[in-house]
Amino acid sequence: MAVGGDVGVAITGDGTQVVMLPAEAVGWAKETEAPPGSGNLPNSASGVFVGRESELTELRRLLTAEGEAAVIQVPGTRAIHGLGGIGKSTLALHYAHAHRRTYTLVWWINAASTEQIIASLASLTTRLCPQWAATTGVHERAAWAILWLQWHPGWLLVFDNVDRPDDLRHYLGALPDGHHLATSRTATGWHAIAPAMSLGLLAPEAAIALLCTLALGESHSLTPTQRQDAAALAADLGHLPLALEQAGAYLFETGTSMADYREMLSDVMDTAVGGIDPERTIARVWHHTLAAIKQRNPQAITLLSAMAWLAPDDIPRSLLASLCPDPRTLGEALGALHAYNMISHSADRQALSVHRLVQTVLRKAGSQDGPPHGRREAEHVVGRLLYPDNADEAAPLEQWEQLIEHVIALASSTPADYASKQPPKFYQPVIAHLHEQCQDARAIPLHEAMYARCEEVLGDSDPYTLTSRGNLAYAYHVAGHLRRAISLNEKTLTQREQVLGETHPSTLANRNSLAYAYSAVGEWEQAIALFEITLSQRKETLGDEHPSTLASQNNLAYAYEALGDLGRAIPLFEDSVAKHEKVLGYSHPQTLYSRNNLAHAYEANGDLKGATSLYEITLTDRERILGDTHPHTLQSRNNLARAYQGSGNFARAIPLFETTLAQRVQVLGGTHPDTLISKNNLAFAYKEIGDFDRSIPLLEGVIAQWEQVLGETHPDTLNGRNNLATAYDAAGDLERALPLYEATLAQRVQVLGDTHPDTLISRNNLASAHFDGGDLTRSIPLFEAVVAQSEQVLGNMHPYTLLSRSNLASAYESAGDLERAIPLFEAALVQREQVLGETHPHTLTTRNNLASAYFKAGQRDRAIVLYELTVAQSEQALGDTHPDTLISRSNLAHARHAPQAGQQGGTVPPTGKTDRQRPHATG
Repeated sequence: MAVGGDVGVAITGDGTQVVMLPAEAVGWAKETEAPPGSGNLPNSASGVFVGRESELTELRRLLTAEGEAAVIQVPGTRAIHGLGGIGKSTLALHYAHAHRRTYTLVWWINAASTEQIIASLASLTTRLCPQWAATTGVHERAAWAILWLQWHPGWLLVFDNVDRPDDLRHYLGALPDGHHLATSRTATGWHAIAPAMSLGLLAPEAAIALLCTLALGESHSLTPTQRQDAAALAADLGHLPLALEQAGAYLFETGTSMADYREMLSDVMDTAVGGIDPERTIARVWHHTLAAIKQRNPQAITLLSAMAWLAPDDIPRSLLASLCPDPRTLGEALGALHAYNMISHSADRQALSVHRLVQTVLRKAGSQDGPPHGRREAEHVVGRLLYPDNADEAAPLEQWEQLIEHVIALASSTPADYASKQPPKFYQPVIAHLHEQCQDARAIPLHEAMYARCEEVLGDSDPYTLTSRGNLAYAYHVAGHLRRAISLNEKTLTQREQVLGETHPSTLANRNSLAYAYSAVGEWEQAIALFEITLSQRKETLGDEHPSTLASQNNLAYAYEALGDLGRAIPLFEDSVAKHEKVLGYSHPQTLYSRNNLAHAYEANGDLKGATSLYEITLTDRERILGDTHPHTLQSRNNLARAYQGSGNFARAIPLFETTLAQRVQVLGGTHPDTLISKNNLAFAYKEIGDFDRSIPLLEGVIAQWEQVLGETHPDTLNGRNNLATAYDAAGDLERALPLYEATLAQRVQVLGDTHPDTLISRNNLASAHFDGGDLTRSIPLFEAVVAQSEQVLGNMHPYTLLSRSNLASAYESAGDLERAIPLFEAALVQREQVLGETHPHTLTTRNNLASAYFKAGQRDRAIVLYELTVAQSEQALGDTHPDTLISRSNLAHARHAPQAGQQGGTVPPTGKTDRQRPHATG
């Protein structure tokens, strides 16, 4: 403050010394007014800014309020802290721009050190009092700036990148009449300075929006593939704003695809293009942070380097204990990392998380000579907890479950030049453990590491290498990477035939696996040919009744069933059941498995009574032999519930689905594939009875879990997404159904191919949705395409072909084109009677729809005869109260009481809906 006449006394910026200011300068400090809108903000706020609107609002509220106890003495002070690149400075900048007209002055201060704060304050004097500032030193100018701020209230000071919170103590105490906003990477030390707001990562949607706007432009409309790639890249970048900005600029300038950028991520973290400040790249920002941490606590860098190779979340504190001599050293090292926001703690402080991009940068920074920094330490700490004290006896199962993600991360993050090293001894036991838990897809990185090692050490065609490659192919298959599974199986089969011979048991098993993979991608001709060869060779080498022969017979029957050839499938299944009963006994688990498959074939053939009876017998036997909660028992309970649902008996189906789901959650866990199938099936049953309030949230939840467990484009995930679209559709919400149908179709085309049966079903469902919305100009061409593709790929009589043909007829009927609709309905009915039988639900639907077309064409008598037959058969096959029975009965009543053709009045009976794909209901 100023005193005296000719001179004034002021305190320097850091409060460490008194500065004598001439009276003339003191007078200028009192009298000089800042021009409206004055400030020195470093950048414009016109750039892309998404996902932080609520934080801006909260900042304004906190800075204008008196605040709580910690804020009362320095009203309006707020600190933002977080990981480097989180967007602290960007948020502060946008706040300053948004509210600059409400302040007398907005001044941006580089606060990385006391000297830089003083220099920034001195520049304020240069701006406001240039006639005096040019004649004096930096400390005098900083003192003058503080004096000016004391005389002129209503300003905003932004202290950017504060390294030590204590550096602000003097300014907050000396300058009470304005707002102080600080940003800092340091999380600790603020409790006595100012209330601190931790800034989190962007929400996934906001991160995708930021990335795509920067890379592709604001007006660019994303294709499903682009959106999928953007979501994957945003996740790899950890939804970190600076990394998203850096990536977006690189993609925009270079034209690189997002998929390619993901592949070279570790190599471009220090690359600046498109106006990005070279000093503000992610690698450069964190380099400074890591240097500060190393100076403070070198042991912290050792811990962080080890964590770089583990899974980013839920790292047990106990896992790192062996890298420190005592708990105090561990605590102080972790404290240094936490202070700079490089790690975060769980609520109980017993687990840690590290940002995945921090891991990427640290892995890249490893030594070129020898193992990368932290790699051996990471393998050591994991191995020590899995096998305490290097003992042969493993740790308890709970401890394994806690560490499996970190073992997988180790395998996934193995550098290319580290591949020749022996994989840790715990890889194979973890693979075996995951196989026992039916989680082979999670083990893919471990399989890949083991296969690479076998191929390098033993050679390409060694039996152990072939076994390892076969195991990897199986894991790919389970994970939905079907083309990769086929490629590996084809190569392995060729080599096994050369090395072991055509009929060696391993060769036959490999041929069976390849056939199963072909069937999964819809290549039925190749699949059936291999299944037939394998069955023939097993009969020749092992005999008709060997368990492996019976397994081959079952697989061939399954392929026939999937192809719609139930005439060949059912006799094979029946023969398999009889042989299993003879060889293994009536109640052997394999016999029960075979009987379950026969029941499924009966169900597919429309024989719901026969299927239900067989499911009930199988369930009773499995409960008695295997127990009430054995996975196979739960499978039978699920299948019986599905049969009840198919016959319209929801009163029995839904409680059984609910029981099965509860038991699978208890026995298998909430995210086991079979548990997710149960959730899907229960949700679909709710949908069938119109309970959308329970159906839709359950489907939305299970899709999120499928995405997490199996991935965005796994066939099961896509199937769940299709089912959710059908639920939206049934609820009348076409605004949500149509985009989901379209996205699912695009992903199935990409993953499975344009003519895979699931792709054809997606195209059929999208056409049906357009049909429901009355958009026949879109619906009819899609139905026509599906019919043509189904005939070409699946054959003229496949159930899917018949379904699409019936739907096309319904679309023609709705368009008023009865000349094309009626012949198509008549042909579809004859074919469905021939393939599926007189009383199959799909046959009954087609008969109902043909009757409706006759009625509209003025052929009332023919319509009534068909409706009467449909009602009688529906009552017999589905039951008196099944929804389809009720629809047919209502249609018959309308037809009987409607006026004759040419008369006025009356109501046209409703047409049955187009068919959708049935939900994923195996397991």
